[in-house]
Amino acid sequence: MREEDILKTVDHTLLLQGSTWEQIKVICDDAMAYKTASVCIPPSFVKRAKDYVGDKMAVCTVIGFPNGYNTTEVKVFETKNAIENGADEIDMVINIGALKDKDYAFVEDEIRQIKQACGDKILKVIIETCLLTEEEKVKMCELVTNAGADFIKTSTGFSTAGATFDDIKLFSEHIGENVKMKAAGGISSLDDAEKFIELGASRLGTSRIIKLMKNEEAKGY
Repeated sequence: MREEDILKTVDHTLLLQGSTWEQIKVICDDAMAYKTASVCIPPSFVKRAKDYVGDKMAVCTVIGFPNGYNTTEVKVFETKNAIENGADEIDMVINIGALKDKDYAFVEDEIRQIKQACGDKILKVIIETCLLTEEEKVKMCELVTNAGADFIKTSTGFSTAGATFDDIKLFSEHIGENVKMKAAGGISSLDDAEKFIELGASRLGTSRIIKLMKNEEAKGY
């Protein structure tokens, strides 16, 4: 697979708590130079980043991140605020406790409300696979599909593990035909990136791929 084909699936990501504007600006510059799918950054930088990149790059941000236990009302407000500030794509974290309580109606309704707040913007649903059983992962494929979200996403990169090949394979067997897949967290090589794409992921959340392209130490998300 050509490097440019891998790069155009990448949400080039910087979500560390101590991130500065100068670091976000570098991420934006790299994303534009390497023609990634988007730049994924904290909500507080969305307006400044969108003013900086304009129409040259999609700006993605995160909602309810990284724990997912904000109220639905807060998540909906975050989403609307991010879009008003120029976000093109939204990556939300589910309420993991509600899923474990088997409150499936709540989880599905929350996703649906956030998708409604997104309008025609892309919504990716982070389910934090490392904290879930296989049964819960399969159930989330159903709920994400029913709620009308655009993507199911593996991980925040802030919990105990990131994306695995097995999880993307599992998603591919259970999501609806209108749902795409994003593998995120711990993608540390071009070979791994290519494998995720071959398994059906159409987005990769990572900071390491461009570092590899730049011959820098590939550490981080």
